[in-house]
Amino acid sequence: MRHRHLWLSTALATGSLLTAHAQQAELTPVTQATGLPRTPEQLATTLELAELSFKVDPATQMLAGDASLHLRLSAPVSQLVLDLDRNYAVQQVSVDGKSARWQNPDGRMTIALPKPLAAGAQAVVRIRYAGHPHVAKKTPWDGGIVWAKAPSGEPWVATAVQGEGCDLLWPCIDHPMAKPLQVIQHITVPAPLVAASNGIETGMIEKNGWRTYSWKARQPDTYAIALNIGPYAVLKADYKSRYGNTIPLRFWYLKGNQAKAEGLLAEFAPMLDFFEDMIGPYPFGDEKMGVVETPHLGMEHQTINAYGNDYKKAETGYDWLLQHEFAHEWFGNQLTNVDWDDFWLHEGFGTYMQPLYLQWLRGDMEYMAALMKMRSALMLRHPIVAGHTMAEKDVSDASRGPGNDVYYKGALMLHTLRGLIGDAAFFKVTRELVYGTDAPKPGNFKPRYASTQDFIALVNHATGKDYGWFFDVYLRSVQLPELVANRNGNTLELRWKTEGDKPFPMPVQVRAGQRLLELPMTDGQGQVTLAAGETVTLDPHSKVLRALPYMVVFQKDQAERAKAAQRKP
Repeated sequence: MRHRHLWLSTALATGSLLTAHAQQAELTPVTQATGLPRTPEQLATTLELAELSFKVDPATQMLAGDASLHLRLSAPVSQLVLDLDRNYAVQQVSVDGKSARWQNPDGRMTIALPKPLAAGAQAVVRIRYAGHPHVAKKTPWDGGIVWAKAPSGEPWVATAVQGEGCDLLWPCIDHPMAKPLQVIQHITVPAPLVAASNGIETGMIEKNGWRTYSWKARQPDTYAIALNIGPYAVLKADYKSRYGNTIPLRFWYLKGNQAKAEGLLAEFAPMLDFFEDMIGPYPFGDEKMGVVETPHLGMEHQTINAYGNDYKKAETGYDWLLQHEFAHEWFGNQLTNVDWDDFWLHEGFGTYMQPLYLQWLRGDMEYMAALMKMRSALMLRHPIVAGHTMAEKDVSDASRGPGNDVYYKGALMLHTLRGLIGDAAFFKVTRELVYGTDAPKPGNFKPRYASTQDFIALVNHATGKDYGWFFDVYLRSVQLPELVANRNGNTLELRWKTEGDKPFPMPVQVRAGQRLLELPMTDGQGQVTLAAGETVTLDPHSKVLRALPYMVVFQKDQAERAKAAQRKP
């Protein structure tokens, strides 16, 4: 690797003539978005190995990259297509060691081939590039790199690129279904800084005032490949899994935070207990459960989750951010959505794991309290699932997509589904979604892709019933179903009212006086005969996510008060 590191050093030396705070160039629409439809060439390309060398110079805020991409083609192609931010200066592109012509006008790089490649062919593309990586303004909501200073004054650098994608850092196919089968990273940083990243550390070399850390990971999410650089110390422990394997626990923290870091590390094992008990084996137990302290809030970077919650104490008694990002090792990294339109599979499940953890830890009161907080935050402006290909920004931006409803409506829908089909079926479906089997064990599963329709098919198969009506109302409609109740004399008449009058035969409980009644609501209707003076409570155990008029009034009042507070001098 000497020749590669020499080039990286030269690139950064040249770049040092530029100002460290150069004006950021605009990202193209292609680079701003992640999850755009893949070209035919990209659909035919499997990235078997990405060997990535990064040299990061905080003094000049420069990054030099050298990427060797080992490709396998499933169909004939006459050119290769990769995604890379055009604002990098590309010094060289080669295919199988020979220089190749390339173009990159909009962030989708096309590489000419001397002759077409046949189906089954393999090729190695090498791209050398350097420049100022895109700086995030508000990480992780705005993707890019963060150049910060640790409290000790040393450089503290991190990346998070979920919304914009891997092409902000390296030449990739910027789509959820384009995971590399293996990634090897060589990250060169000024000594004595530390570079923590995905997978297994395979060595560190220090020379001429620079350190190069090497890492190896299998099938990481494209946006999960992350740079984390700082004056880190590391805490180490081991977790003895119920499945017989031992999982390395690692936490890279800023020097000076040892006592707090030890407190956070103590939360790792109970969280692993929960997930392995309720869902199944930690998917990357042969690598590590890794967490790194970052200057931004957090992100689910596979086996090196970013943590920037400042060790805040919460009423839950655990660090919610640590637990949420860790949930994504199952729902996001092990299970990956096939399209950003299926993003609720990441975030709905990841969010539901928080109240479920509270129920597992302490019981129903805290579980229901957490769900109630989510209920008050629903936006209900767009459906969770649009039914067509979406870019990540189109989903997460509440002005044109579901925004936070992907999290909270998704989680509340899962609570409702669990009550409808029962715990046995719900957790069986969840395991099959995540692992492809209801009996997962370390070594008998691989990372998976899934869509909303895949999940619905699993529910139908596990229950022997067709629950398409349930998902049509909760995922593909904007408004929640409304339970309309009319009392005529001694008869209580109930019916479900849905957006577009969609069928919704959702059973519902009614408490009439001291009686608890189960109404099947066949054809979306039901009735109860009441005794004189009997009071009524609809859905007394809060099993069903439904329209609540008082919640609309509350949200309106909150919005008006917030606006009034902004107007005050």
